[in-house]
Amino acid sequence: MKPSSDECCAVLELRQYTLREGQRDVLVSLFEQEFIESQEERGARLVGQFRDAARPERFVWLRGFSDMVSREAALKSFYGSPVWKAHREAANATMLDSSNVLLLKPLPGRRGFPAPSRARPGVEAREVPGSLIVATILHRDVPVDGAFVEYVEERLVPELTKAGAVPLAVFQSEHATNTFPALPVREGEHVVVYFTRFASREAYRAHVERLEGSRGWKETVRPGLRAKLKAEPETLLLEPTARSRLR
Repeated sequence: MKPSSDECCAVLELRQYTLREGQRDVLVSLFEQEFIESQEERGARLVGQFRDAARPERFVWLRGFSDMVSREAALKSFYGSPVWKAHREAANATMLDSSNVLLLKPLPGRRGFPAPSRARPGVEAREVPGSLIVATILHRDVPVDGAFVEYVEERLVPELTKAGAVPLAVFQSEHATNTFPALPVREGEHVVVYFTRFASREAYRAHVERLEGSRGWKETVRPGLRAKLKAEPETLLLEPTARSRLR
């Protein structure tokens, strides 16, 4: 996870959309045809798009920016663009709720996700990867401090890696003012979100079994983590779409 100029991003949105029944594939198709390049041309970074494996009505995506100033400029440009105006009614018709959004930033000294190892598949892509991206959200009732960050980086992530997870990135809440209020974000949240990758659903199940068989995990790391949280960790099992860069 050595920093590079192509890593992403100093500001990250974790966006979870609840959709109308049977509309997820409709939105995925529209999104991947119309909303990837049109956003990146205006300064956003489309990190990944996913189907939530546990919730058939949930579409999740990650959008990044180099800073809050460029975020404001990119959002104003895209949501005022002809592309969005042409397709917004069709997109909004698939949705019940689009307000579940966490605004995040990398942990101190980090730059976010590693640079992609390959180009994004083109608009003709239909093959869905077999990999699984797991986003785990740790909710605190107090701000994230150095001691908690140290616990995550020095105790939690190594234990997960030992059990077969491939660590990708760790983010925490970004408390900067949302300068594009037309798109609300969840305010007052104190979270750390860590992302891991698995080659398949079977690899993830094997990882869970290894953790459950680990004395260190069950007796030390998991209880130590839980004592620092206000609720059980929230786990998102994310299946990359055909054009997701993160896969």
